[in-house]
Amino acid sequence: MLTSVTPGALEGLRVLDLSRVLAGPWAGQLLADLGADVVKIERPEQGDDTRHWGPPWLKGHDGADTRDAAYFMCANRNKRSVLADLSSAEGQQLIRDLAAQADVLLENFKVGGLAQYGLDYESLKAVNPRLIYCSISGFGQTGPYAKRPGYDFLIQGMGGLMSVTGRPDAEAGGGPMKVGVALTDVMTGMYATVGILAALAHRERSGCGQHVDLALLDVQVASLANQTTNYLIGGVVPQRMGNAHPNIVPYQDFPTHDGHMIIAVGNDTQFARLCQTLGHPEWAEDSRFASNAARVAHRQPLVALLSEATRARTTQDWIAQMEAAGVPCGPVNTVDEVFADPQVVARGLAVSLPHPVASEVTTVANPIRLSATPVSYRSAPPLLGQHTEEVLAQWLGR
Repeated sequence: MLTSVTPGALEGLRVLDLSRVLAGPWAGQLLADLGADVVKIERPEQGDDTRHWGPPWLKGHDGADTRDAAYFMCANRNKRSVLADLSSAEGQQLIRDLAAQADVLLENFKVGGLAQYGLDYESLKAVNPRLIYCSISGFGQTGPYAKRPGYDFLIQGMGGLMSVTGRPDAEAGGGPMKVGVALTDVMTGMYATVGILAALAHRERSGCGQHVDLALLDVQVASLANQTTNYLIGGVVPQRMGNAHPNIVPYQDFPTHDGHMIIAVGNDTQFARLCQTLGHPEWAEDSRFASNAARVAHRQPLVALLSEATRARTTQDWIAQMEAAGVPCGPVNTVDEVFADPQVVARGLAVSLPHPVASEVTTVANPIRLSATPVSYRSAPPLLGQHTEEVLAQWLGR
């Protein structure tokens, strides 16, 4: 269903989105959810690559598969699709005309790829000095790798994420492991959005646009957070630890009578409550376990004791008791269980929108909650070229 008629926080902002796949479109969707008018430029006939990344496919009114993959639906809500062939003089001029009317341009072509068309930052800056031009690439606009193509999986490896994800090398199934979602792309889209909003704030003061340079590798290294500072400050190279935490114990999964559960103890008081709930209050007084630093030093014997205790009851039994005691815990949900979770349902994290060739399309809600200018869900991801005439009339008066 469509929600919110309140003008969004970015109402009136015009965004020209030349990006494809995930990182750039993720930023474009976030801006669109916040009220911006985001025009997605797509190649005639082909469109965004992710339209073809199926199955699964969006089902039409007749139940048959459409030409659009579910992947495309995750990052293109609230946008309008316009066709333009950038290899033609006509298409290039159209982009210049639209850029002259835009506040923001998003692109993720290879470094220097748009210069051959006269659509690089310097060229479009001459057309529109107020333009915020955001470039997303694998390795950034400078440096020895600038010309290389970059993909999320590749960057997860090069940027260190796979060195800290997965089971330890000595365990069965150990070795490099990627995260189960294209997290580097998603994080890059979010950082790009922050950069764009910062550039817009600067434009309010100066009247001038600027170039925003986002690299997947930069974002991945920055997103390692405490793991990188553990190395930079402590001098110890982080290793894969499975579901354990390098700095906090116990903070991992534990076996139960019928599966697994998460216990995430963040301080000594919570640990004492955990020990009481498990029927072993003496563990909280043990000098090996009384403080977090001690628990990190004696991780293995403590985890063994806890694992033996948690096997005694079912996941739901433990969760009920631990929640009552104030111990942070939870199940390991599958995606279908996520959307059936009462908290997820209460927060409305599945949003259905009418679609021109399907009865509706369901997407995941934007997690930002603004009290005065709430996120709006105005339209489903567009059909290829669906809004070409409409946008040209509104933006260019044609």
